[in-house]
Amino acid sequence: MKQFLGWIAVCCCLCTCTTDHIENLIIKGSDTELNLVLDLAETYMDNDLSTSISISGGGSGVGITALLNHRTQIANSSRALNDEEIALAGKQGIQLVSTVFASDALAVIVHPSVGLHQISIENLGKIYAGDIKNWKELGGRDGTISLYGRQSNSGTFMYFREKVLGRDFSNDLKQLNGTAQMLESVKADENGIGFVGFGYLFGQNGALYPGIEVLALQAAPNEAAVSPLNKDAILSGLYPLTRPLYQITDGPPTGKALAFIRFELSKAGQEVVARSGYLPPISETDLVEKY
Repeated sequence: MKQFLGWIAVCCCLCTCTTDHIENLIIKGSDTELNLVLDLAETYMDNDLSTSISISGGGSGVGITALLNHRTQIANSSRALNDEEIALAGKQGIQLVSTVFASDALAVIVHPSVGLHQISIENLGKIYAGDIKNWKELGGRDGTISLYGRQSNSGTFMYFREKVLGRDFSNDLKQLNGTAQMLESVKADENGIGFVGFGYLFGQNGALYPGIEVLALQAAPNEAAVSPLNKDAILSGLYPLTRPLYQITDGPPTGKALAFIRFELSKAGQEVVARSGYLPPISETDLVEKY
């Protein structure tokens, strides 16, 4: 009996010791980056049993706010920091450091019955500003355009407003909480239009999400329209809505945050990025050497 009790005590000690050595890394923010960072975290944790990584979405603004409030170690953001966030961090004595670990192309999707295969950035902006209200104005079906977009704290919302509209969205915009909801909404609405990260266009089997049309974009009147389904065009800079994906830390990353970011920028990490349907960090060079 004493031997049995001693064995239990040793087991409890071993379990406690093992648990004590597991460090939790918290990452919050961008829904665009959510699936990608989940894939990266799963691969990383397979090779580092001393780390537990907790990841949640909610939007880039949510992640940055959590970082400023010391509720996360890494903030995922599909946009650059704005002046207000930088100023607020300065008041709190926080140095926000951004790392580009991947790139993403923002795809414009419509219901197939709309009847369009391409659109100019200019007309896309007019649609989302409410200046163009019927698809027949662009040669499509006779139907009132249904506008779908992200909530205002989303980095994708802000990026699209800056790069496409240059002004406020129409009051008719239906603001959705996530990319999956955007895909389903456009699929179910024969007059629907939305915008999603490139990585969300494909399922785990590599097949294109069903029930949507991905529009090619024309950057200027005399330029050819380019589809985001053409990865070579994206990597060569021809697709007009290509953006860097950021991870933001309080000061240069240290500890587990540093180890994870180093993994993301490594050859093994970038293989996960490619496998997940995203692109390498084309806006920076020598990223593996950054830290």
